[in-house]
Amino acid sequence: MESETAVRRLAALAQPSRLAVFRLLVKAGPDGMAAGEIARALDIAPNTLSAQLNLLSQAGLVRQRRDGRSLIYSVEFETMSALLLYLMEDCCQGHSEICTPVVEAAARGACCPTPQESLS
Repeated sequence: MESETAVRRLAALAQPSRLAVFRLLVKAGPDGMAAGEIARALDIAPNTLSAQLNLLSQAGLVRQRRDGRSLIYSVEFETMSALLLYLMEDCCQGHSEICTPVVEAAARGACCPTPQESLS
């Protein structure tokens, strides 16, 4: 990952509402959540939420799909894992025990199937 990409993704998370949205979607897993559910869960006005989701989407951290009349948002787990791994790359001057828990957690994030993959 290039540092410009990492900075763009970190900048997208560097705001309390966007970080809360992202963390909620991480908890929701690969199935994601409808925009209305997110707005209710976090008590965010729909137009504000739309702007937050748009920024997260532009950074490649979330994706959107349509389910009937609802827009469902979910985390791009591979992108999240790649960002975490980028941050931990070459860490700890040979003391891997310091970084191992984070690297393992990031690797687990990449294993979540997307809704489309779980249907096949």
